[in-house]
Amino acid sequence: MSLNRREFVKTGTIGALGALAFPGPRPARAADAQVEVLLGEPIGTISPAIYGHFTEHIGGVVYDGIWVGEDSKVPNVGGIRKELVEHMKRIRPAVVRWPGGCFADSYDWRDGIGPRDKRPRRTNFWVVAREMRGAPDGPQKFDPNEFGTHEFVHFCRLVGAEPYFAANVRGLTAADFDAWVDYCNSPRGKTSLADERAANGDPDPFRVKYWGVGNESWGCGGNFTPEEYATEYRRFVAWVPDHGVPLSFIGSGPSGGDLEWTRRFFAKLTERDRGLLRDIFGWGLHYYCGTSGKGQAVDFTLDDWYDLLQKADVMGSLIDKQWAAMGEIDTDHRVKLAVDEWGAWHEAGTEVHPAYLFGQMSTMRDALIAALTLDTFNRHADKVAMANVAQLINNLHSLFLAREDRFCATPNFHVFEMYAAHQGGQALRTVFTAPKIGAYAAGKTSPLWGLAGSASLRGKDLVVTAVNPSATDARDAEIVLRGASARDGRMRVLASGDIHDHNTFDDPRAVEPKEMKIQARGDRLAVKFPPASVTRLDIALV
Repeated sequence: MSLNRREFVKTGTIGALGALAFPGPRPARAADAQVEVLLGEPIGTISPAIYGHFTEHIGGVVYDGIWVGEDSKVPNVGGIRKELVEHMKRIRPAVVRWPGGCFADSYDWRDGIGPRDKRPRRTNFWVVAREMRGAPDGPQKFDPNEFGTHEFVHFCRLVGAEPYFAANVRGLTAADFDAWVDYCNSPRGKTSLADERAANGDPDPFRVKYWGVGNESWGCGGNFTPEEYATEYRRFVAWVPDHGVPLSFIGSGPSGGDLEWTRRFFAKLTERDRGLLRDIFGWGLHYYCGTSGKGQAVDFTLDDWYDLLQKADVMGSLIDKQWAAMGEIDTDHRVKLAVDEWGAWHEAGTEVHPAYLFGQMSTMRDALIAALTLDTFNRHADKVAMANVAQLINNLHSLFLAREDRFCATPNFHVFEMYAAHQGGQALRTVFTAPKIGAYAAGKTSPLWGLAGSASLRGKDLVVTAVNPSATDARDAEIVLRGASARDGRMRVLASGDIHDHNTFDDPRAVEPKEMKIQARGDRLAVKFPPASVTRLDIALV
């Protein structure tokens, strides 16, 4: 049965999906897809840090996004936007990365401590972007450093996340890095930097675990060669006092599929001592899927829809190829991947304010990209230890938009809220079988899978998530549980009447998920996935 988007919406409630469960033989109407969940074939534990976030001093991310100030009329908690805090708690963010991005390698951490009215004002790294030329002056161009180390840690504590600091390798020294770690983690009253931290309002250590050693060191982070960066990396991580906090260093990995950056870095790092691999927790990987054609966030064709979904789907092959390249040196695969920047990158034109650089709107297309990417990470739970969507608010693949007292969650937020149930679960091998979509993309016929997703298990609770990329057709699927039986279930679906639909300040609930209870019994369930949708099934096992 084929059901187009408008016909689906006309049916009314989510109950019209026709989701049901049945034991024994197939129903009379055969499904055109099958999802086999292999409960006896675990992949690995899904690290909650895979569901991480990224904040940079760029556009409206920090100022007016996260930080409104303690004296603001906007409801806040110690200067942090209150509505953002409340929404963040709903998605259980494990880790947040800061202060960049490219901004990190122009940032001196000392600028962001001490009395706010005495902190230096600095030219923001992103002031050179062509899109900022016509933007009004303000903190997006000349950073007042009101938001620094203390404010960021307080934000992380409010939302329940671990802070992940990105250090400046291009502009500062290894000694500056040591001092930042000391300032954050040294015990109360034991060092002068601990005393300085106390004078600035926090006598107890921050106990920061995650530290990025530079950012995009092949580009804005210093234009290093892999060999030069490996030398810098060794210097920065050598003998850093941990003050009882196990430090997890993240190396500045490649842009997308640059395997040579990875091979040459690992070869140089270990040329004298392979034991240095123990000093890398994660190898950073950055990948953005950019728009083609019109390139606009909300104005795109059906061809553009499929083209961008296919570009996002490259993530799986990038992980596999980088993993293999790392394994040429790291044969035990001690080092995991940290995909600490990912998302869709559209052209300018949909920002909620002219100074909000790259502050694009997010539609249902972006929601599907978020879901299929998170599913990819789940399926690679043995390889990916951390991931950070770029970025949290008012920039690129945002979960939120804000401007003064106005705020809304994007469809991406709803995907993260739906997928939060996977965190800490055991990823299971899951086989999706469905007719491919003969999409016309990038000037040629390029088939796209018809249904994909992931599954995880925690105790007797099974979570299955799936993406139907077809913009026009629903997908009837049979869910087969290999090695278990269901006793109960619920279904949550994010879908809309138009693939361009998105949330705005005036219509903040235009796109949001719907939920229904399903009668799940036995080892087989029948589910209809609507067009252009993201679905989560919560199945309680016997």
